[in-house]
Amino acid sequence: MKKTFKLSLIATLCSTLWLTGCGDAKTTINEKESEQPAPDDGHNHGNDGDITIDSLGRLAISTPDSDQISVFDLDDSELVGQFSTTYTGSRITASAGYRYLVITNRENGHTGFIDGGLWREDHVAHLHDYEQAPATIDFHIDSSQPTHVVKHEGVMAIFNDGNADTSTSASVNLLTDENITAAKTDSEVITFDMNMHGVAEPRGDFILTTVRRDDATSTSTAKILPDQVAVYHKHGDEYEQDVIFDTTCPNLHGAAQSEDYVAFGCGDGVFLAKDDGHDFDVSKIANLDNFDSRRVGSLYGHHSHNALIGIASARDTTPLLVTVDAANGAMSEIDWQPQTDAAPVSYGFSVDGDVFVILDNQGYLTLLESHVHNGETEWEFASRVDFTQQDVSTMPDGQSFSLVMSQHADTAYISDPLANTIVAVDLADGDITTALSLDFTPANISWLGIKNEEEHAH
Repeated sequence: MKKTFKLSLIATLCSTLWLTGCGDAKTTINEKESEQPAPDDGHNHGNDGDITIDSLGRLAISTPDSDQISVFDLDDSELVGQFSTTYTGSRITASAGYRYLVITNRENGHTGFIDGGLWREDHVAHLHDYEQAPATIDFHIDSSQPTHVVKHEGVMAIFNDGNADTSTSASVNLLTDENITAAKTDSEVITFDMNMHGVAEPRGDFILTTVRRDDATSTSTAKILPDQVAVYHKHGDEYEQDVIFDTTCPNLHGAAQSEDYVAFGCGDGVFLAKDDGHDFDVSKIANLDNFDSRRVGSLYGHHSHNALIGIASARDTTPLLVTVDAANGAMSEIDWQPQTDAAPVSYGFSVDGDVFVILDNQGYLTLLESHVHNGETEWEFASRVDFTQQDVSTMPDGQSFSLVMSQHADTAYISDPLANTIVAVDLADGDITTALSLDFTPANISWLGIKNEEEHAH
């Protein structure tokens, strides 16, 4: 039986300020003075003089088939910004430091940014947090088909697929939040010699990227997909190719990182590159026998351990979830005990990596936890949360629930387009609250704010 809960009201937007953002997009934001905390402002100040803000953060929410994005403050459920993006149908995600909303539009080759207004600066002697109203910024990136956006340890890689019709090669933009603030115009660090549907994983002074070979040489059946992995190493301000691994990864799609490994999904298994600090040792885990036509095309990892999670799927088949135990070179199927007719729509790790969550189309959030059996790590069913009271059979075509993980606490936020709400699920005890009640239909959501460094300390 679906749970019921009381819906809260949105605070009234009292005044607005009209701005012009990148692409001459019209923007409406709350007129709110910047808050630069001082030692007597009531914020938390550590023994070393830290000036910090304890905030739940903010949520950026898009609407279906629209160019509108709304930003809400989660501390008081207040609408603090409304924006019009340059193009409709854009994807949203957070930047590597969670200060900026990154808006990518593959069709129009455009990447824009919105300043979420909450960020931290490390002043060496102390930490200094800042809070101000969200705002558009003039900086944007024009490229060819920006698609996969990957973040790792404060660095974001945007992989631009390129375009065969215009003879445009694939490329990689590399950005930190500081680069975005400074409007870094030379963020393109790698340009390939042909187009490809690829991905890049930044790791310290290295970038591991996909490599597409000539169609006659490639082992991929879908030739737009790469079949090799290369390592680029930073030398000064340039990234130079160190090696292209001989081990092939046909029909490569999907990548993630764990504590010691960078993983890529292949048609015949999972490609692993172990980081020993100076070089990468390569291995491969074969697909399970029951995959049939499925292959691991999506991977999820966390820096606190080496057991990744893979999503094995194929057209018109039910996805299988697998534990990819990189340290032991093993793969095992996860019995996540789905409800009848439940199909996953989104996934994510908790901020500390202790919980992996599966959002499904039947209105449930399934929680997995890792356990060690016979020396091998496996992710197993822990609990399930029923987060909506709505009739899921009435979900309109093209709409679905959406998930994002807080970087401040062990909380998952879910957009419910049937109830026009944002639900917060406490991953520790399964408690459900309504974080936001909306007067519009939510689509995708992204969390912005100051991440809890203690949650990341392992």
